[in-house]
Amino acid sequence: MKNSDKLYKALSERILVLDGAMGTMLQRYKFSEEDYRGERFKNWEYALKGNNDLLSLTQPQAIEEVHRKYLEAGADIIETNTFSGTTIAMADYHMEDLVYELNFESAKIARKVCDEFSTANPEKPRFVAGSIGPTNKTASLSPEVNDPGFRAITFEELRVAYRQQAEALLDGGADILLVETIFDTLNAKAALFAIDEIQEERKIEIPIMVSGTITDASGRTLSGQTAEAFLISVSHLNLLSVGFNCALGAKQLTPYLETLSHNSDFYISAYPNAGLPNAFGQYDETPEQMAEQIREYAEKRLINIVGGCCGTTPPHIKAIADLVKDYEPRKLKETVI
Repeated sequence: MKNSDKLYKALSERILVLDGAMGTMLQRYKFSEEDYRGERFKNWEYALKGNNDLLSLTQPQAIEEVHRKYLEAGADIIETNTFSGTTIAMADYHMEDLVYELNFESAKIARKVCDEFSTANPEKPRFVAGSIGPTNKTASLSPEVNDPGFRAITFEELRVAYRQQAEALLDGGADILLVETIFDTLNAKAALFAIDEIQEERKIEIPIMVSGTITDASGRTLSGQTAEAFLISVSHLNLLSVGFNCALGAKQLTPYLETLSHNSDFYISAYPNAGLPNAFGQYDETPEQMAEQIREYAEKRLINIVGGCCGTTPPHIKAIADLVKDYEPRKLKETVI
């Protein structure tokens, strides 16, 4: 059975668990500038500390270790370490030429660990989601307060960048492409356009997860869309799932998931932060507290895929996995009798 068939079968049977925060885990290693550089980039003329995607090349054992911890905690799907893996985001480090390699190697690392766990327990297959972040530029809004018509990036530039990333992730072994933390739906549409091009050219069907982010209590994305408008904007493609991640804790996210769940024919995903950040930017919510809030999602049958974003760790994912195993997944509309 193909991995995509296994994925759809698993989704029809249970709530799948996505992993937690890669960045939160990597902070624990306290990597120095030298660690980020490794031997290969020791003479790079620009600072590299903070370029977490680069660690797939310079500290691959750490990336593998984080993936393994999340899989041991019960994750069904793990994300590649490629949140900033576009030429647009890598321009900050003057590493645009490394983008294909970064994504390919990151996907390979995740694929290797997933295959180990799937082989050990074929009844619980594990899947690799290629993480495609929003980039650090927005196609809908001007960064210049005195020039509202100015755009720092075009749709075409985004399409080209996302296409390169998506192809490398697929070549490295990703089962799913996850367009995530969407604050500007126009950026996401460029990514979806690029992925659809790849589907047509390669004559394949790619399971696509789309995950937006509601930025504050207004219930809108940064570019101003409500949850329902966001859903409508991305529903032109046959998606695997649509959902929300980041920005809010589990409790704050509930009404927006209800909107998606009641209006969508796709599977629904949610991976909130471990609460809201404190004054120091830290996340205080314990695994037990977070799982208890996610219980509402499960009881209301709002979700098919659930995990954690900022501040979440393997214990958070274990608590969530232990909770949702006792609940039925949300049924797709066409399967409701």
